[in-house]
Amino acid sequence: MPTLIQAPTRIAAAGNKPKLIDEYIGRVNSQTTALSVAHMRSPGGWVEPGQTPEFDEYTVVLRGSLHVEHTGGAITVNAGQAVIIAAGEWVRYSTPGDEGAEYIAVCLPAFSLGTVHRDPA
Repeated sequence: MPTLIQAPTRIAAAGNKPKLIDEYIGRVNSQTTALSVAHMRSPGGWVEPGQTPEFDEYTVVLRGSLHVEHTGGAITVNAGQAVIIAAGEWVRYSTPGDEGAEYIAVCLPAFSLGTVHRDPA
């Protein structure tokens, strides 16, 4: 039987500025551990701590640009583009442009604080 998700749950975000995370599917909103799907909106100038997650992350940028630092360098992911980060890779996301960014993130398995492994502050 299909499961209707009535609405997302707002999740607290890490970073230097307020970022909106609305989880539709995942550990918090639907008690789903297999994967998570979240709608993200980050302001211009937002930077989060680096992390080495135990999950694969698939990100589709809908608006603006997402800057992605990794051990081999950095890339910019613009609206209409996507990026895949494999489990075990170090990564740090930011939105340095004034317009910020809006994007969808899918984590497999689902995101959790215990498996994201953020860098010490």
